[in-house]
Formats: sequence, structure tokens, C-alpha cells
Amino acid sequence: MLKDSSHTSVLTGMIVGSVIGFASFVYTLFGDTIPSFFAVYFKEIGAALIMMAVFVFAIAWLLKAKPHRKPQRYLVKVFDVCGVETTIDGMRDEFKTHDVAWSFMKEYKKLYPLFNFALVSDLPNSEKMTIFRYL
Repeated sequence: MLKDSSHTSVLTGMIVGSVIGFASFVYTLFGDTIPSFFAVYFKEIGAALIMMAVFVFAIAWLLKAKPHRKPQRYLVKVFDVCGVETTIDGMRDEFKTHDVAWSFMKEYKKLYPLFNFALVSDLPNSEKMTIFRYL
């Protein structure tokens, strides 16, 4: 009977030792060896993915950003105290640049304080006139 129990304990010890050895091998393989082998590649792949994302974003932004078309002419619209559009004789109301139209509009506001003025233009994609400034 002692022979069987010692044989069983030796067999059990060998099985436990084999399981612990295999577990240690698997742990070392999957916990250290394989990750350290692929870590360099994963870092490079991560950097490449980030750079690709940056380039895709930049290309998408460049394709989406269209050059803004400036209006070819600006108009100064005059409104009386009730908000009805009117005209003032001798007043220039069509301009080619925004800055000149804005300057004239400020001067008109000083000369005619009871009137309101709107700087408008006809943009290509708009059905109505677009108001840029209002005094």
C-alpha cells in the first residue's frame, strides 16, 4: 500500500510539475516573448495609423475648403424710420469693394441720421441679397 501511495504522489508531483512548467512556459510566451517581439511593430503601426489619419484629415479639409468668392459689387440700401426701403437723390449706392462701401455708408449715416443703411451684395449661391453691415 505504501508503494501505491508513493507512486501516486510521485505521479501527482510529476503532473503538477508539468502543469506548472507548461503554465510558466505559456505565461512567458504570451506575456513576454510574443508581446516584446511585436511591440516594435505595433508602435510603428500605431505611428503610421496616426500619420495616415492626419493626412486623410488634411486632404479632406483641403477638398472641403473652397475658395470664397468675393462679391463683384456691393450696394448700399437706404431705409427710412419705418423700415421702408427708399432712395436719396444724388447718393452713390453701388461700389466695387467692401471697404469703400462701408466708408461711404458711415458718412451717409452722419449726413442722414434719421435713415438706416444696409451694405448688401448678391452672392452666387444665395437667392436673396446678403446683408454684410447695417447701420
